[in-house]
Amino acid sequence: MLHSIIHKQRITKSSISQTLIIAFISFFLYLISSSETKQQPTMKSILRQKISFNVQRSKPVVIFPATPTPHDIKFLSDIDNQTVLRYYTSGVHFYHADPSKAYEVDPAHVIKAALAKALVYYYPITGRLKEQPEGKLVLDCTGEGAMFVEAEADVCLEYLGDPLTPPFPFTDQLHFDSMLMGPGVINQPLLYLQVTRFKCGGFTFAHKTCHVIADAHGWAQFLTAIGEFARGADQPNVLPVWDRHLLLARDPPAPTHIHLEYEPMEDATQEDFHILLKAPLPANLVQRSFLFGPKDISVLKKYAKSLESVSYVSRFELITAAVWRSRTIALDYNPDYEIRVQFPVSSRGTMVPPLPTGFYGNAFARAVACSKSGKLCSNPLGYALTLVKEAKEKARASDFLQSLADLTVLRGRPQMMVARTFLVTDVTRASFQDVDFGWGGGIFGGMFGEKSLPGSTMYTNFKNNDGEEVVVVPMCLPELAMATFKAEMESLIQA
Repeated sequence: MLHSIIHKQRITKSSISQTLIIAFISFFLYLISSSETKQQPTMKSILRQKISFNVQRSKPVVIFPATPTPHDIKFLSDIDNQTVLRYYTSGVHFYHADPSKAYEVDPAHVIKAALAKALVYYYPITGRLKEQPEGKLVLDCTGEGAMFVEAEADVCLEYLGDPLTPPFPFTDQLHFDSMLMGPGVINQPLLYLQVTRFKCGGFTFAHKTCHVIADAHGWAQFLTAIGEFARGADQPNVLPVWDRHLLLARDPPAPTHIHLEYEPMEDATQEDFHILLKAPLPANLVQRSFLFGPKDISVLKKYAKSLESVSYVSRFELITAAVWRSRTIALDYNPDYEIRVQFPVSSRGTMVPPLPTGFYGNAFARAVACSKSGKLCSNPLGYALTLVKEAKEKARASDFLQSLADLTVLRGRPQMMVARTFLVTDVTRASFQDVDFGWGGGIFGGMFGEKSLPGSTMYTNFKNNDGEEVVVVPMCLPELAMATFKAEMESLIQA
């Protein structure tokens, strides 16, 4: 009996020991798994790699207005005439094949015909910029047309990646090469378009647009009109308005605000204008897109709760403060250096009296926030958030754009100061993603730089698989700086 009891006790002890060991191992694995889960960032980022495919282009053609248009001279506003706007902006839209459309429905032909109709209403876009003796530009509405090219890609859209977000390492294949027509914007076409068909039946619509003529809002209005004609409209839903006289400088010019984008930094050197702003780029630069979904924005909002004077912060303000601060840390500036972030602020809803509906000229001013590098990096995110918000509010003053027009004339259209300045552009509210040529709103639609530069970024947006709106922030930094930037952004999202 005793033996039996002892034997049973040994079996029990053995079972208990095994159970304890298994429990310990399970608990240990749980801790590791839990730790790894906590270390994984909520925010996603995408490292952009070069991909290769072939595109066969047709011979470029000129698209003229569908009916005769006036031949006159259009004067530009003093906001349009800023020297910094004398370049082309780029954008692209991706569209899936539509099973309900027969393959013989060619998107290039549909868009080409719609473009001709839209140019009747937007006929100044078919003109050419001329430079007057004093350096000011005017628009000669010569009706010389816009450039259009069709192309065929040897891959399906899926080959380009998922999700389709900038920066796109294949823009050279999708865009009309405007340099074929010559450098600069004077005496050159103001609009270049390329429609590229893919093997799957999908297509891209890529555009290069002269910034002198319109801002993001204005060009989105024009592209929307093309889409409306493509879907059978008789006229645009919003009729275009020129009225550039509304943004001329006063006589005499009398700026009422400080415009820091035209004010130099006292300690700036030539080195500050080097690789972090201009091409050609060094080989160790890395391009990565950072994706901000609703959960990420919710986490960032907690940094505003400690700010007693702030009752509301926008998505843009939160992202910009986080990116500016993290980038400054990553680039390891001298703590005594002044660092700036600059971003456009639309004046369409703030001017008194307001600009008319349909106005498609440049109607934005630039907000500039600045701080000593050491102070920006050592303070919590709320500090950067306060600076960004204050700069934005100043630029929203009802007379701020008029002040800018006065200043540009008073100083003879000066060059913009970009030393140690991070340039941010947000086109998520311009409705590029809604441009519909009859194939729906598309996978992605927006503007972006053809190549991301370390001194700038452009926010775009798209809908993820869950139907959530995601803001895309492309970044380009030296390899080591990118690693630091990524770690800083993840720490903000995790905290």
